[in-house]
Amino acid sequence: MIAATGVDESSLHYRGWRVVLACFLMAFFMFGFGLYGQGVYLAELQRAHGWPGTLVSAASTFSFLLTSVLVIFTDDLLARIGLRALILCGLTALGASTALLGLMQAPWQLYLAYALMSVGWTGMGSVVIATVLNAWFARRRGLALSLAFNGATFGGIILVPVLLALSSSIGFRSAMLAATIVMVVLVLPVVIVFTGWPVDASPNGAGVSGGKAARHSRKELLANASFWTMVLPIAIALLAQMGFIIHQVTFLEPLIGRASAGLAVTIMAAMAVVGRLSLGLFVDRLDPRLACAASMTSQAAALLVLLQSQSPTVLLMCCAVYGFSIGNMITFPPLIIQREIGSTAFAAAMGLGTSISGVVSAFGPGIVGLVRSASGDYTMAFAMCVVLDVVAAGIVLWRPGKRAEVAAS
Repeated sequence: MIAATGVDESSLHYRGWRVVLACFLMAFFMFGFGLYGQGVYLAELQRAHGWPGTLVSAASTFSFLLTSVLVIFTDDLLARIGLRALILCGLTALGASTALLGLMQAPWQLYLAYALMSVGWTGMGSVVIATVLNAWFARRRGLALSLAFNGATFGGIILVPVLLALSSSIGFRSAMLAATIVMVVLVLPVVIVFTGWPVDASPNGAGVSGGKAARHSRKELLANASFWTMVLPIAIALLAQMGFIIHQVTFLEPLIGRASAGLAVTIMAAMAVVGRLSLGLFVDRLDPRLACAASMTSQAAALLVLLQSQSPTVLLMCCAVYGFSIGNMITFPPLIIQREIGSTAFAAAMGLGTSISGVVSAFGPGIVGLVRSASGDYTMAFAMCVVLDVVAAGIVLWRPGKRAEVAAS
Protein backbone atom coordinates (compact mmCIF):
# COMPACT_ATOMS: atom_id res chain seq x y z
CA MET A 1 0.00 0.00 0.00
CA ILE A 2 1.10 3.57 -0.63
CA ALA A 3 1.24 5.45 2.60
CA ALA A 4 0.07 8.63 0.97
CA THR A 5 -3.37 7.21 0.07
CA GLY A 6 -6.21 8.93 1.91
CA VAL A 7 -4.49 12.31 2.29
CA ASP A 8 -4.94 15.46 0.23
CA GLU A 9 -1.96 15.27 -2.10
CA SER A 10 -3.10 18.43 -3.92
CA SER A 11 -2.62 20.58 -0.81
CA LEU A 12 0.54 22.68 -0.72
CA HIS A 13 0.72 21.86 2.99
CA TYR A 14 1.16 18.16 2.25
CA ARG A 15 4.67 17.20 3.36
CA GLY A 16 5.25 15.18 0.20
CA TRP A 17 5.76 18.40 -1.81
CA ARG A 18 8.69 19.32 0.46
CA VAL A 19 10.12 15.89 -0.33
CA VAL A 20 9.69 16.78 -4.03
CA LEU A 21 11.77 19.92 -3.44
CA ALA A 22 14.52 17.83 -1.84
CA CYS A 23 14.42 15.42 -4.79
CA PHE A 24 14.54 18.32 -7.25
CA LEU A 25 17.75 19.62 -5.65
CA MET A 26 19.24 16.13 -5.58
CA ALA A 27 18.50 15.66 -9.28
CA PHE A 28 19.77 19.16 -10.09
CA PHE A 29 23.23 18.54 -8.66
CA MET A 30 23.49 14.82 -9.40
CA PHE A 31 22.65 15.15 -13.09
CA GLY A 32 24.35 18.54 -13.35
CA PHE A 33 27.66 17.28 -11.98
CA GLY A 34 27.35 13.59 -12.85
CA LEU A 35 26.05 13.78 -16.43
CA TYR A 36 25.99 17.21 -18.08
CA GLY A 37 29.14 18.43 -16.33
CA GLN A 38 31.28 15.68 -17.80
CA GLY A 39 31.81 17.66 -20.99
CA VAL A 40 33.26 20.48 -18.87
CA TYR A 41 35.62 18.10 -17.05
CA LEU A 42 36.80 16.65 -20.35
CA ALA A 43 37.80 20.08 -21.69
CA GLU A 44 39.22 21.51 -18.47
CA LEU A 45 41.26 18.45 -17.43
CA GLN A 46 42.77 18.23 -20.89
CA ARG A 47 43.66 21.92 -20.72
CA ALA A 48 45.04 21.77 -17.16
CA HIS A 49 47.01 18.52 -17.32
CA GLY A 50 47.41 17.75 -21.00
CA TRP A 51 45.72 14.38 -20.50
CA PRO A 52 44.38 12.78 -23.69
CA GLY A 53 40.64 12.90 -24.26
CA THR A 54 40.53 9.10 -24.37
CA LEU A 55 41.74 8.92 -20.76
CA VAL A 56 39.00 11.20 -19.46
CA SER A 57 36.34 9.61 -21.71
CA ALA A 58 37.33 6.13 -20.48
CA ALA A 59 36.90 7.34 -16.90
CA SER A 60 33.37 8.54 -17.79
CA THR A 61 32.51 5.15 -19.28
CA PHE A 62 33.93 3.44 -16.19
CA SER A 63 31.75 5.63 -13.97
CA PHE A 64 28.53 4.94 -15.92
CA LEU A 65 29.14 1.18 -15.95
CA LEU A 66 29.99 1.11 -12.23
CA THR A 67 26.81 3.11 -11.54
CA SER A 68 24.79 0.54 -13.50
CA VAL A 69 26.10 -2.17 -11.19
CA LEU A 70 25.71 -0.28 -7.91
CA VAL A 71 22.08 0.83 -8.48
CA ILE A 72 20.98 -2.81 -8.53
CA PHE A 73 21.54 -2.88 -4.77
CA THR A 74 19.66 0.32 -3.92
CA ASP A 75 16.81 -1.58 -2.25
CA ASP A 76 19.24 -3.50 -0.01
CA LEU A 77 20.96 -0.27 1.00
CA LEU A 78 17.65 1.44 1.76
CA ALA A 79 16.67 -1.46 4.01
CA ARG A 80 20.02 -1.68 5.79
CA ILE A 81 21.07 1.94 6.37
CA GLY A 82 17.86 3.85 5.72
CA LEU A 83 16.79 6.54 3.27
CA ARG A 84 18.35 9.62 4.85
CA ALA A 85 21.67 7.88 5.53
CA LEU A 86 21.85 6.62 1.94
CA ILE A 87 21.18 10.10 0.53
CA LEU A 88 23.78 11.65 2.86
CA CYS A 89 26.32 9.01 1.78
CA GLY A 90 25.53 9.89 -1.84
CA LEU A 91 25.91 13.62 -1.13
CA THR A 92 29.23 13.05 0.66
CA ALA A 93 30.54 10.89 -2.20
CA LEU A 94 29.44 13.37 -4.87
CA GLY A 95 30.97 16.28 -2.93
CA ALA A 96 34.25 14.39 -2.53
CA SER A 97 34.18 13.57 -6.25
CA THR A 98 33.65 17.14 -7.44
CA ALA A 99 36.23 18.53 -4.99
CA LEU A 100 38.77 15.92 -6.12
CA LEU A 101 38.12 16.80 -9.78
CA GLY A 102 39.28 20.32 -8.98
CA LEU A 103 42.29 19.25 -6.91
CA MET A 104 43.60 16.19 -8.76
CA GLN A 105 47.12 15.91 -10.09
CA ALA A 106 47.40 12.29 -11.29
CA PRO A 107 45.30 10.10 -13.62
CA TRP A 108 44.54 7.53 -10.88
CA GLN A 109 42.79 10.29 -8.94
CA LEU A 110 40.48 10.79 -11.92
CA TYR A 111 39.25 7.20 -11.64
CA LEU A 112 38.83 7.58 -7.87
CA ALA A 113 36.77 10.71 -8.42
CA TYR A 114 34.57 8.98 -10.98
CA ALA A 115 34.13 5.94 -8.70
CA LEU A 116 32.96 8.29 -5.94
CA MET A 117 30.57 9.85 -8.45
CA SER A 118 29.05 6.40 -9.03
CA VAL A 119 28.41 6.13 -5.28
CA GLY A 120 26.77 9.54 -5.52
CA TRP A 121 24.44 8.24 -8.25
CA THR A 122 23.45 5.36 -5.97
CA GLY A 123 22.47 7.69 -3.12
CA MET A 124 21.00 10.64 -5.06
CA GLY A 125 20.03 9.27 -8.47
CA SER A 126 16.76 8.41 -10.18
CA VAL A 127 16.18 5.10 -8.32
CA VAL A 128 16.18 6.72 -4.87
CA ILE A 129 14.14 9.69 -6.09
CA ALA A 130 11.49 7.47 -7.72
CA THR A 131 11.32 5.14 -4.71
CA VAL A 132 10.78 7.84 -2.11
CA LEU A 133 8.19 9.69 -4.23
CA ASN A 134 6.40 6.40 -4.88
CA ALA A 135 5.92 6.14 -1.12
CA TRP A 136 4.64 9.69 -0.70
CA PHE A 137 2.26 9.93 -3.66
CA ALA A 138 -0.55 7.82 -5.12
CA ARG A 139 -2.91 10.12 -7.04
CA ARG A 140 -0.34 12.80 -7.93
CA ARG A 141 2.64 10.50 -8.41
CA GLY A 142 3.21 11.42 -12.05
CA LEU A 143 3.23 15.16 -11.30
CA ALA A 144 5.59 14.67 -8.36
CA LEU A 145 8.02 12.63 -10.48
CA SER A 146 7.87 15.16 -13.32
CA LEU A 147 8.63 18.09 -11.02
CA ALA A 148 11.47 16.29 -9.25
CA PHE A 149 13.11 15.01 -12.44
CA ASN A 150 12.98 18.49 -13.94
CA GLY A 151 15.83 19.16 -11.55
CA ALA A 152 17.96 16.96 -13.83
CA THR A 153 17.27 19.14 -16.87
CA PHE A 154 17.80 22.37 -14.96
CA GLY A 155 21.10 20.95 -13.77
CA GLY A 156 22.23 20.88 -17.39
CA ILE A 157 20.73 24.26 -18.28
CA ILE A 158 22.07 26.16 -15.25
CA LEU A 159 24.99 24.34 -13.64
CA VAL A 160 27.05 23.72 -16.78
CA PRO A 161 27.10 27.38 -17.97
CA VAL A 162 27.90 28.45 -14.39
CA LEU A 163 30.84 26.02 -14.22
CA LEU A 164 32.12 27.25 -17.57
CA ALA A 165 31.81 30.92 -16.56
CA LEU A 166 33.49 30.34 -13.19
CA SER A 167 36.27 28.29 -14.80
CA SER A 168 37.01 31.19 -17.12
CA SER A 169 37.02 33.79 -14.35
CA ILE A 170 38.50 32.07 -11.26
CA GLY A 171 39.90 28.82 -12.70
CA PHE A 172 38.57 25.26 -12.85
CA ARG A 173 39.88 24.29 -9.40
CA SER A 174 38.19 27.20 -7.60
CA ALA A 175 35.03 26.76 -9.69
CA MET A 176 34.64 23.12 -8.67
CA LEU A 177 35.34 23.83 -4.99
CA ALA A 178 32.89 26.76 -4.95
CA ALA A 179 30.16 24.76 -6.69
CA THR A 180 30.71 21.86 -4.27
CA ILE A 181 30.29 24.14 -1.27
CA VAL A 182 27.08 25.62 -2.73
CA MET A 183 25.71 22.10 -3.30
CA VAL A 184 26.38 21.01 0.28
CA VAL A 185 24.95 24.23 1.73
CA LEU A 186 21.73 23.88 -0.31
CA VAL A 187 21.16 20.13 -0.24
CA LEU A 188 22.33 19.07 3.23
CA PRO A 189 19.74 20.95 5.35
CA VAL A 190 16.90 20.13 2.93
CA VAL A 191 17.73 16.42 3.04
CA ILE A 192 17.99 16.39 6.84
CA VAL A 193 14.75 18.31 7.38
CA PHE A 194 12.49 17.10 4.56
CA THR A 195 13.41 13.57 3.49
CA GLY A 196 12.03 10.43 5.08
CA TRP A 197 9.27 7.90 4.64
CA PRO A 198 5.63 8.76 5.42
CA VAL A 199 4.94 8.08 9.10
CA ASP A 200 2.69 5.09 8.45
CA ALA A 201 4.88 3.56 5.75
CA SER A 202 6.76 0.39 6.51
CA PRO A 203 9.98 -0.22 4.57
CA ASN A 204 8.24 -2.82 2.41
CA GLY A 205 5.26 -0.60 1.82
CA ALA A 206 7.58 2.06 0.54
CA GLY A 207 8.90 -0.33 -1.97
CA VAL A 208 12.01 -1.31 -0.06
CA SER A 209 12.60 -4.98 0.37
CA GLY A 210 15.01 -6.19 2.94
CA GLY A 211 17.99 -8.48 2.64
CA LYS A 212 16.95 -11.89 1.32
CA ALA A 213 13.56 -10.75 0.09
CA ALA A 214 15.11 -8.14 -2.16
CA ARG A 215 17.39 -10.70 -3.78
CA HIS A 216 14.48 -13.09 -4.24
CA SER A 217 12.36 -10.37 -5.89
CA ARG A 218 15.15 -9.56 -8.34
CA LYS A 219 15.23 -13.20 -9.44
CA GLU A 220 11.49 -13.14 -10.01
CA LEU A 221 11.75 -9.84 -11.89
CA LEU A 222 14.03 -11.44 -14.46
CA ALA A 223 11.33 -14.04 -15.10
CA ASN A 224 8.51 -11.49 -15.24
CA ALA A 225 7.21 -10.54 -18.70
CA SER A 226 5.73 -7.21 -17.56
CA PHE A 227 9.15 -6.17 -16.29
CA TRP A 228 10.87 -6.96 -19.59
CA THR A 229 8.19 -5.26 -21.73
CA MET A 230 8.91 -2.11 -19.71
CA VAL A 231 12.71 -2.35 -19.43
CA LEU A 232 13.57 -3.39 -22.99
CA PRO A 233 11.67 -0.63 -24.82
CA ILE A 234 12.95 2.03 -22.42
CA ALA A 235 16.52 0.75 -22.89
CA ILE A 236 16.14 0.72 -26.69
CA ALA A 237 14.59 4.20 -26.77
CA LEU A 238 17.31 5.58 -24.48
CA LEU A 239 19.98 4.02 -26.71
CA ALA A 240 18.55 5.91 -29.69
CA GLN A 241 18.07 9.06 -27.60
CA MET A 242 21.63 9.10 -26.25
CA GLY A 243 22.95 8.48 -29.76
CA PHE A 244 21.06 11.45 -31.17
CA ILE A 245 21.85 13.83 -28.29
CA ILE A 246 25.60 13.21 -28.44
CA HIS A 247 25.74 13.56 -32.25
CA GLN A 248 23.16 16.35 -32.59
CA VAL A 249 25.59 19.27 -32.87
CA THR A 250 27.90 17.41 -35.27
CA PHE A 251 24.92 16.66 -37.51
CA LEU A 252 23.39 20.14 -37.40
CA GLU A 253 26.51 22.33 -37.59
CA PRO A 254 27.20 21.80 -41.32
CA LEU A 255 23.53 22.49 -42.07
CA ILE A 256 22.74 25.54 -39.94
CA GLY A 257 26.05 26.68 -38.40
CA ARG A 258 27.56 26.39 -34.91
CA ALA A 259 25.45 29.10 -33.28
CA SER A 260 22.16 27.67 -34.55
CA ALA A 261 23.25 24.15 -33.60
CA GLY A 262 23.86 25.42 -30.06
CA LEU A 263 20.44 27.06 -30.12
CA ALA A 264 18.93 23.70 -31.14
CA VAL A 265 20.43 22.07 -28.04
CA THR A 266 19.05 24.86 -25.83
CA ILE A 267 15.59 24.54 -27.40
CA MET A 268 15.64 20.77 -26.95
CA ALA A 269 16.60 21.09 -23.26
CA ALA A 270 13.93 23.75 -22.67
CA MET A 271 11.29 21.59 -24.34
CA ALA A 272 12.32 18.69 -22.09
CA VAL A 273 11.27 20.85 -19.13
CA VAL A 274 8.00 21.82 -20.85
CA GLY A 275 7.34 18.19 -21.74
CA ARG A 276 7.83 16.96 -18.18
CA LEU A 277 5.64 19.69 -16.71
CA SER A 278 2.91 19.24 -19.33
CA LEU A 279 2.81 15.48 -18.95
CA GLY A 280 2.99 15.71 -15.17
CA LEU A 281 -0.26 17.67 -15.04
CA PHE A 282 -2.34 14.82 -16.42
CA VAL A 283 -0.17 11.68 -16.65
CA ASP A 284 -1.83 10.23 -13.53
CA ARG A 285 -5.06 9.96 -15.58
CA LEU A 286 -3.33 8.29 -18.56
CA ASP A 287 -2.26 4.76 -19.35
CA PRO A 288 1.55 5.09 -18.85
CA ARG A 289 2.31 2.44 -21.49
CA LEU A 290 0.21 4.22 -24.10
CA ALA A 291 1.73 7.60 -23.20
CA CYS A 292 5.21 6.08 -23.35
CA ALA A 293 4.56 4.60 -26.81
CA ALA A 294 3.24 7.98 -28.01
CA SER A 295 6.42 9.70 -26.77
CA MET A 296 8.64 7.18 -28.55
CA THR A 297 6.62 7.56 -31.76
CA SER A 298 6.87 11.37 -31.59
CA GLN A 299 10.67 11.10 -31.34
CA ALA A 300 10.75 8.75 -34.33
CA ALA A 301 8.60 11.20 -36.34
CA ALA A 302 10.81 14.14 -35.37
CA LEU A 303 13.95 12.31 -36.50
CA LEU A 304 12.30 11.23 -39.75
CA VAL A 305 11.37 14.81 -40.64
CA LEU A 306 14.84 15.97 -39.52
CA LEU A 307 16.42 13.69 -42.12
CA GLN A 308 14.20 15.03 -44.90
CA SER A 309 14.76 18.77 -44.41
CA GLN A 310 17.51 21.36 -44.60
CA SER A 311 15.37 24.30 -43.51
CA PRO A 312 16.77 25.83 -40.30
CA THR A 313 13.25 26.50 -39.01
CA VAL A 314 12.09 22.94 -39.63
CA LEU A 315 15.26 21.50 -38.09
CA LEU A 316 14.83 23.59 -34.95
CA MET A 317 11.15 22.57 -34.73
CA CYS A 318 12.16 18.90 -35.02
CA CYS A 319 14.61 19.34 -32.15
CA ALA A 320 11.84 20.98 -30.10
CA VAL A 321 9.44 18.06 -30.76
CA TYR A 322 12.18 15.55 -29.98
CA GLY A 323 13.05 17.36 -26.74
CA PHE A 324 9.42 17.36 -25.57
CA SER A 325 9.68 13.63 -24.80
CA ILE A 326 13.32 13.39 -23.68
CA GLY A 327 12.75 13.87 -19.97
CA ASN A 328 9.69 11.64 -19.81
CA MET A 329 11.69 8.51 -20.63
CA ILE A 330 12.78 8.33 -16.99
CA THR A 331 9.31 9.30 -15.70
CA PHE A 332 7.38 6.41 -17.28
CA PRO A 333 9.24 3.41 -15.75
CA PRO A 334 8.27 4.12 -12.10
CA LEU A 335 4.63 4.68 -13.15
CA ILE A 336 4.52 1.37 -15.04
CA ILE A 337 6.32 -0.49 -12.25
CA GLN A 338 3.92 0.75 -9.59
CA ARG A 339 0.85 -0.26 -11.62
CA GLU A 340 2.02 -3.64 -12.86
CA ILE A 341 4.68 -4.92 -10.48
CA GLY A 342 3.68 -3.32 -7.22
CA SER A 343 5.13 -1.47 -4.25
CA THR A 344 6.87 -4.32 -2.49
CA ALA A 345 9.40 -4.87 -5.27
CA PHE A 346 9.42 -1.25 -6.45
CA ALA A 347 13.00 -0.36 -5.48
CA ALA A 348 14.32 -3.70 -6.73
CA ALA A 349 12.55 -3.24 -10.07
CA MET A 350 13.74 0.37 -10.41
CA GLY A 351 17.32 -0.56 -9.56
CA LEU A 352 17.47 -3.53 -11.90
CA GLY A 353 15.65 -1.72 -14.71
CA THR A 354 17.84 1.38 -14.39
CA SER A 355 20.93 -0.82 -14.48
CA ILE A 356 19.85 -2.62 -17.65
CA SER A 357 18.76 0.52 -19.49
CA GLY A 358 21.92 2.32 -18.34
CA VAL A 359 24.21 -0.33 -19.78
CA VAL A 360 22.27 -0.59 -23.05
CA SER A 361 21.93 3.17 -23.60
CA ALA A 362 25.65 3.70 -22.92
CA PHE A 363 26.33 2.08 -26.31
CA GLY A 364 24.06 4.57 -28.15
CA PRO A 365 26.66 7.22 -29.03
CA GLY A 366 29.17 4.56 -30.12
CA ILE A 367 26.70 2.67 -32.32
CA VAL A 368 25.47 5.86 -34.00
CA GLY A 369 29.09 6.87 -34.56
CA LEU A 370 29.98 3.49 -36.08
CA VAL A 371 27.00 3.52 -38.47
CA ARG A 372 27.81 7.10 -39.44
CA SER A 373 31.45 6.17 -40.18
CA ALA A 374 30.45 3.11 -42.18
CA SER A 375 27.81 4.90 -44.27
CA GLY A 376 29.55 8.27 -44.65
CA ASP A 377 26.77 10.45 -43.18
CA TYR A 378 24.08 10.47 -40.51
CA THR A 379 21.18 9.34 -42.71
CA MET A 380 21.53 5.62 -41.95
CA ALA A 381 22.49 6.25 -38.33
CA PHE A 382 19.44 8.38 -37.51
CA ALA A 383 17.19 6.13 -39.64
CA MET A 384 18.33 3.32 -37.36
CA CYS A 385 17.25 5.45 -34.38
CA VAL A 386 13.82 5.90 -36.00
CA VAL A 387 13.45 2.13 -36.37
CA LEU A 388 14.58 1.57 -32.77
CA ASP A 389 11.98 4.04 -31.48
CA VAL A 390 9.18 2.37 -33.48
CA VAL A 391 10.22 -1.08 -32.26
CA ALA A 392 10.37 0.19 -28.68
CA ALA A 393 6.88 1.71 -29.00
CA GLY A 394 5.54 -1.62 -30.21
CA ILE A 395 7.11 -3.59 -27.35
CA VAL A 396 5.92 -1.23 -24.62
CA LEU A 397 2.32 -1.64 -25.83
CA TRP A 398 2.50 -5.40 -25.31
CA ARG A 399 0.76 -6.30 -22.05
CA PRO A 400 1.71 -9.85 -21.11
CA GLY A 401 -1.06 -11.26 -18.96
CA LYS A 402 -2.57 -9.62 -15.93
CA ARG A 403 -0.80 -7.61 -13.27
CA ALA A 404 1.95 -9.66 -11.71
CA GLU A 405 3.04 -8.82 -8.20
CA VAL A 406 6.69 -9.59 -7.72
CA ALA A 407 6.56 -9.15 -3.99
CA ALA A 408 9.06 -11.21 -2.08
CA SER A 409 7.49 -14.09 -0.25
